[in-house]
Amino acid sequence: MPKRFRSVAFGLLLANGLFGIGGRRLESAEISALRRTAIVKAVEQAKESVVNIHGRKSVRVDPRQAGASTGPAPQVNGMGTGILIDERGYVLTNYHVIDGVSQIKVTLADERTLTATLVANDVKTDLAVIKIPATDPLPVIRIGTSSDLMPGEEVIAVGNAYGYMHTVTRGIISALHRSVQVSEEQHYPDLIQTDASINPGNSGGPLLNIDGEMIGINVAVRVGAQGIGFALPIDEATEIAARLIASERAGSLGVRGETRIADRVSRFVVTHVDTESPATASRLQPGDVVTSVGGMHIARTLDWERAWIDAKLGESMAVEVERNGKATSCDLAKTATTARENGSVESLVWSLLGLKLAAVDPAAIVGAGESRYRGGLRVVSVRADGPAAQRGVRRGDVLVGIHKWETTTLDHVAYIIKDPEFRSSQPVKFYVLRGEETLYGHLRVSFGSSE
Repeated sequence: MPKRFRSVAFGLLLANGLFGIGGRRLESAEISALRRTAIVKAVEQAKESVVNIHGRKSVRVDPRQAGASTGPAPQVNGMGTGILIDERGYVLTNYHVIDGVSQIKVTLADERTLTATLVANDVKTDLAVIKIPATDPLPVIRIGTSSDLMPGEEVIAVGNAYGYMHTVTRGIISALHRSVQVSEEQHYPDLIQTDASINPGNSGGPLLNIDGEMIGINVAVRVGAQGIGFALPIDEATEIAARLIASERAGSLGVRGETRIADRVSRFVVTHVDTESPATASRLQPGDVVTSVGGMHIARTLDWERAWIDAKLGESMAVEVERNGKATSCDLAKTATTARENGSVESLVWSLLGLKLAAVDPAAIVGAGESRYRGGLRVVSVRADGPAAQRGVRRGDVLVGIHKWETTTLDHVAYIIKDPEFRSSQPVKFYVLRGEETLYGHLRVSFGSSE
């Protein structure tokens, strides 16, 4: 055999991966091991919990724009990505992905397509939680921490880029704590910058570290620039997701807490216990580190809220805590808001909003052609000099939402008016159903004489 031919043949054998260093023949198992890199393993681990979100959405057109139509808003195909954060079908995504979508369609990794409902959303951070019906437990993403990220660290983005499901791109963290103004309405004060390709359709998808843990949620791209994408840090995102999921929890616990992270370990710490509450009766204390609820491991606020979603009123759950370095346990049960508490809430609503509210049958709302709402509170009285009256709210309207929260029960209103964000977000947006039409406006609430 001519010398040159032998060299080419040997090169082909090397190119096909049959020989390693020193000419030792590689077995097929070794070849597969070399191909299954850390990136491949990270994607395999996360892929099943990443979903494709799509649907027809209305495009907002400025009526002042030349040539603007006076007819119905034009429709386009919307697309984006979501992440399963609970096995019962709760999905975290960007709010702009589902904003204006009349019917939210979610396609799972196994190619099943289901219709989702909006649980709650946060306009300020552009996050939303939606829910799909789950007959079997669904795969949930592994959540890491964004507290120790390093510029130059390798990251992976997974999403529905341009409609291509489970597109995988890789890059590094380019910078941390970026302040980004995406539009006149949307500003992100603290984002992760990455050069992993973030394309239209990636919004709401996970940014993974090399271990396959979600450390960010892809939110934006720099228009006209290559290699500049942004993600919301996961530590902030999960705290917001916890508040959104809390709207699913009817009933009172009397506990407030926060996620604390040290050495990459997340812990849910009780910060406040309401007097004369179920938590007081169970002898929970500020400073307790909750480790499990009903057998479910608790590592962060999101886990705490997930644990109580399906708990029935009066049903006790075993709560395991660490207190002063020692393990202890107690039984905690959700209770309905008491009559005294109801009276207090009603007084606050009347004082702050100028409204008296009563429960309404959700079927009446669906019957009005508004199936996107799961319920509301009927306005039975409006104070003439109150903020609601000044914004045109009428007796007979159905209050279906305030700010980012739905208002299906008086417990929801109690939660809203006690939340610090309600106070810091003045004026707050409200939504009422009048006949078959949804109306909205902004209320400016004064707290001077109401506390």
